[in-house]
Amino acid sequence: MLELRLFRVLATLLSVFVLAEVNYPELTPQAQLAFFAMLGLSLVFLKHPTRAGAAGVMSVRVFDYLLVAAVFLCFGYVLVQTEPVFRNWWLDGRSLGNRAGLERPPDWTVGLVGLVLVLEATRRAIGPTLPLLALAFLAYAAFGHVMPDWLFPHRGYGWERIVSQAFLHSQGVFGIALKVMFTYVFLFVLFGTTLEGTGATGYVLDAARRFFGKRTGGSAKVAVVASGVMGSLSGSAVANTATTGTFTIPMMRSAGFRPVAAGGIEAAASSGGALVPPIMGAGAYMMLEMVEPAVTYLDIVKAALIPAAFYYTALLLIVHFYARRNRVVAGDEVPSSRPPGARGLVFLVALVSLVVLIVLGYTPFRAVSIALACMLLTAALMPSTRMRPRALLRAVESAAHGGVSLIAAAACVGIIIGVVTLTGIGAKLPGAILPLAQNNLVLALILLMVSTIILGMGLPSAVCYLLMATLVGPVLGGLGVVPLAAHMFIFYFGMMSMVTPPVALAAYTAAAIAKADIMRTGAAAFRFALVGFALPYAFVLHPALLLVSPDLASTLVNVLVVFAGILPLAVAISGYGFGPLDAWQRAILLIAALVLFLTPSGAYRVWLQGAAILVSGIIAIANRRSARGVSPSSDDSADSPYR
Repeated sequence: MLELRLFRVLATLLSVFVLAEVNYPELTPQAQLAFFAMLGLSLVFLKHPTRAGAAGVMSVRVFDYLLVAAVFLCFGYVLVQTEPVFRNWWLDGRSLGNRAGLERPPDWTVGLVGLVLVLEATRRAIGPTLPLLALAFLAYAAFGHVMPDWLFPHRGYGWERIVSQAFLHSQGVFGIALKVMFTYVFLFVLFGTTLEGTGATGYVLDAARRFFGKRTGGSAKVAVVASGVMGSLSGSAVANTATTGTFTIPMMRSAGFRPVAAGGIEAAASSGGALVPPIMGAGAYMMLEMVEPAVTYLDIVKAALIPAAFYYTALLLIVHFYARRNRVVAGDEVPSSRPPGARGLVFLVALVSLVVLIVLGYTPFRAVSIALACMLLTAALMPSTRMRPRALLRAVESAAHGGVSLIAAAACVGIIIGVVTLTGIGAKLPGAILPLAQNNLVLALILLMVSTIILGMGLPSAVCYLLMATLVGPVLGGLGVVPLAAHMFIFYFGMMSMVTPPVALAAYTAAAIAKADIMRTGAAAFRFALVGFALPYAFVLHPALLLVSPDLASTLVNVLVVFAGILPLAVAISGYGFGPLDAWQRAILLIAALVLFLTPSGAYRVWLQGAAILVSGIIAIANRRSARGVSPSSDDSADSPYR
């Protein structure tokens, strides 16, 4: 088909352009982003064509091609009017940037059509939530003079000024969001798809099977570990669930896990993948641009290390106790018959080279480019991992499939950022929130949590983080907490929105694979991922968990205390320790875990945490005595979200 051929050509051009231009730039920054967005949005319209009945298929295809042509015209116009090599075609003999405030009607026309194309491409790629939000911000910019006092009124702007801000210049569509996608994110998406093309990602699944396969709940533990590693590469909870879950969910079901539980485990594990260093999906690269004062990529990776370890340790424990409770003793899956040596070597070379280069101080885009070359060279040495041209093209095409939705979303986020900058709402919003933060830090954090989860419903986690950091960035500096901890707080809850009903996209994807009820799978995913809702408060209240403190003793104490809280939390969520627990025992253990997680620094902290550990120990001893001679049994009620 013509669409498929055109998609492959543009996908290849996109990957080659990003690799070349990021490492050896030739174009001006805005021209780079214009060409990047031109290819990305064109691919969106090819990937997500307009739907119609059989009678209208031909007219629909023509309409989609017209949209692609319009993308090339609008974004090509920005490229031509920005890049010095085309100076003979510049209006009035000046570049687009140098005629800011003096734009001509062709500029405004192109800008208006470009905004419509961005909104439509985003709607097709990720749904209506983000485009509707962008339209609300555009309406706010236009009608600010009639807004009530509680909606931060302003003098209002004409459509020419709004179009110039949102599209024509570097504070809107061609701003920080698209820059991060171009400079960092797409390269890591390409890195992940190429690694998958060598077969090296299958090594992770096989290694987890070898280690956990015959242990209690082994199939679910395989899913947890594999999804964590894969999720770090993709950064997308939904994409990770859709790919890894295709293998892990049937594996869990065949081992004895109920469909709802299998889907919930996979969704919770996939959603946490963006926490896992060193890649962390797209979140780390967003923070590089947003955190003030500036931090290095290595700082972000270090900060994510302990929280990621806690999240997956808790998830493994919850799965273990749930499996014992429901007598899911071991999986019956065996590793792939393919030899693991070659694939394991490619995986280790890719990961180790990336980490070493980052530690040595290479920029993330240069590090991932070199690591990609090392991986391909290593894979080429062995027939079982060697990527032939057709396989390499498939990896490039897969990167385009995974990356173009983020390109469209980033362009749409740029519209919102442009309006925030134009209207000054970014400076007004802190004035409403800071008084609350000064009186009650925890209440302010809860407000941020709720806002982030609501905004994250239907948006990729990294996009949700970028929006919240833009809107409340000035607030974060006034909360009295470490800036990196505040930004990690927002990022975590953007990620947790993927498993928070009623709009839990990762859980819904898992439910489709597991053939389970959507809402019950969402509730199960929420329960399995519950530790992710406590950890952000822990590292905001105790930033030593992010390895930002030089005090090794303080860091060690905080790590041990939070680790001590993970065990009672896992037992409380699963309802099983040495044997089944009563509801009151689970409630006490949950309270004890929250005390260990959330008790702020102070003279009473040691007493409270000591009491929590003591109470947990007493319940554990009582549970062990009552469980002697009693075999594990499934006590889920018919309407339990685990079923």
